[in-house]
Order: sequence, then C-alpha cells, then structure tokens
Amino acid sequence: MKHTIKEKIINPIYKSKNSILNSAKYSLNNTDEWYTTYETIAEEVFHYKKQFKNKIVLCNCDNPYKSNFCYYFLRHFNELKLKKLICTSYSGCNKDNMSLSLNLFNELEEPSFFYQGYVFIIDKMPGKVGEEISDNVIKEILQKKGNVKKLSGSGDFRTEECLKYMKECDICCTNPPFSLFSEFFSLLIQYNKKYLLIGNQNAITYKEIFPHIKENKAWVGYKFGDMKFRVPADTKPRKTRFWIDETGQKWRSLGNAMWLTNLDVKKRHKKLKLTKYYCPEDYPKYDNYDAINVKKVIDIPIDYNGIMGVPITYLKYHNESQFEIIGEANHGSDNQFDLFKPKINGKELFKRILIKRRNI
Repeated sequence: MKHTIKEKIINPIYKSKNSILNSAKYSLNNTDEWYTTYETIAEEVFHYKKQFKNKIVLCNCDNPYKSNFCYYFLRHFNELKLKKLICTSYSGCNKDNMSLSLNLFNELEEPSFFYQGYVFIIDKMPGKVGEEISDNVIKEILQKKGNVKKLSGSGDFRTEECLKYMKECDICCTNPPFSLFSEFFSLLIQYNKKYLLIGNQNAITYKEIFPHIKENKAWVGYKFGDMKFRVPADTKPRKTRFWIDETGQKWRSLGNAMWLTNLDVKKRHKKLKLTKYYCPEDYPKYDNYDAINVKKVIDIPIDYNGIMGVPITYLKYHNESQFEIIGEANHGSDNQFDLFKPKINGKELFKRILIKRRNI
C-alpha cells in the first residue's frame, strides 16, 4: 500500500535504527520549554556587541520558527557582523510545527518524523553591514527551501551531529533546558567555547559551575533577577508569576533567573563602593565557621579583612581585584568549595558566597 506523507510521519515502521540510536531523549521538566523574549535577549547582547564581530554563533536549543534567539541574531546579523549563525532544535519541542516541516524542507519525498530535529545555517544576509534585517526578509530566509534541514537524530545537543556544530562555533548563546544546565555547561568547557546562557541562579552553586566562578573563569551577566518566559499551552495555571495575555499566550516569570557568561563585561571591572564599618554586634559569626555574616551586599564592611558570607546577589558586583571568592556556604557538601552549612545561633540561613578582601 502506498503511504501518504502524513502516514509516513506517524507510522513507526519508517524509523531507521541509526536515527533511534542517535536521538537521546531530554528528560524535560516544566521549565525546559520556556521561551525567552526578544527584549530579554536584546537588552543583554547589547553589552557584548563588539565581541560578536566575525564570530560563528550557535543557538543549539532553538527552534528557528519559534526561538527569539534565532530571530534576534537573524535581525542583527549584519549589525553584529556575524560570520555564521547555526540554530538546532530538539524534536520534542517541535510537534506543533509539523506543517512547517512538510512545507519547508527541500526533500519533500522523504518522510519527516517527530523525533527528528532541525538545523538552520546561514552565513550571509541581504543588506548592508551595520543594518538591521527586516521581518519580511527574515521570513523569506526561513521559508526558502534548503535553509532549514532535517537532522538525522532528535536535535539533542548531546548527540554527535549537534556536538559537531558546537565544536565549530565561537560563541554559544541560548536558553538551555534548566534540568540539563550542568551537562550543557560542561560540554562548553570541554570544547573551550565562549558562551552567553540563561539559567536559574541555583546553578551557580552546582559542582560543575561554581569552581569556574570562584576561579574567575565564569561570571554573571547584566540581568540577574526577574525574567519572563512564554510557556506551552498545556502549562497549568498557578497563583503567582503566571498570566495569560490578550492573545491567549501563557506566561511565567522567574525571580531568580540569570545570564551566565565568559564574555567580558565592563561591570566586573568596576569597584563596589562601600560605606559601612565593622562592629561585632552588626556582623555575627557563623556557629560552625570563622566568618561573619553580611545580610546585604550594601552592608559589606569597608574595614574587615577576614572571610565574609554575603548574599548570592553579590555576584552582580564582584570585582576580582577587590575581593577573592573563597568558596560558598550552602549544604557543606555540594562541591569541594562548599565549606559549611550556614548557621547562626542554631538557625539555618540561606546559601552564601564567601569572600575576602584583597590585600591591595
């Protein structure tokens, strides 16, 4: 019996063995399909524009039809003077784009499967250097047959074909699945890549990440706090940080989101201005470690030379020449630099970053 294209998409007998073997599955949780707004990306990348010149940019968790990362870098391709843009997307996030896969691939006679990801590669955009690209041109580029192609596997960033693009790129810029953030970060370190990533602030204390922050090899970007995200239609409502706009689009926000990067940022060379002075009554010591507790970043004493436990928000202002990061106080066991669980008079406190003034 002759199968139609639609039948080939849903009929499991067309799955090749190689595709099945190469399509590792994400363990998607409820934050892994949160889509970043264009404004969030534009406001952050603005600070790094010169560092993108003549670079190959990889957005490897980004559906070219839905991701604002892809849209932003297409729109500013000439302005940023990019060398190439590569976007790959995971098949598990693309089920609502079946019609696009039928219409835009250049090999319509071949079956398309839900488990196959996409790759979009462009190394030249119409227009002059320095100019923004119009939405109409971007639409034409995405709809041009051959620009968006099927991957043999799922598009999981850990598969061999996607790692090939990571090895090729200069800068990786994306919002990776929060549940796989550590694994994603470790691959970037393994291949010695520059990166600009959105994550949850809790990732700072992960054993794979905190050592790089301590050693001044990674730092937080400009936005460190509230971010809003578009979320899937099946997202369940909740009382806080959830809303539906006038178009029916569902939204969530996080109060502890962040950008993590190893691209240089001007603010990390700016010294933190301090006005408070040390007195024992205002800065109690921890029960189980010789360090004082500082409640707010603004309260860091100007004249104390010992170890201080400061809020995690301190990392927004960290200057390596002014303070040394000694470690963290979280559970006392997360990594080799997690030195103790912070307590004062038996009361447990929220995690702290441990710093010490440089001897200048």
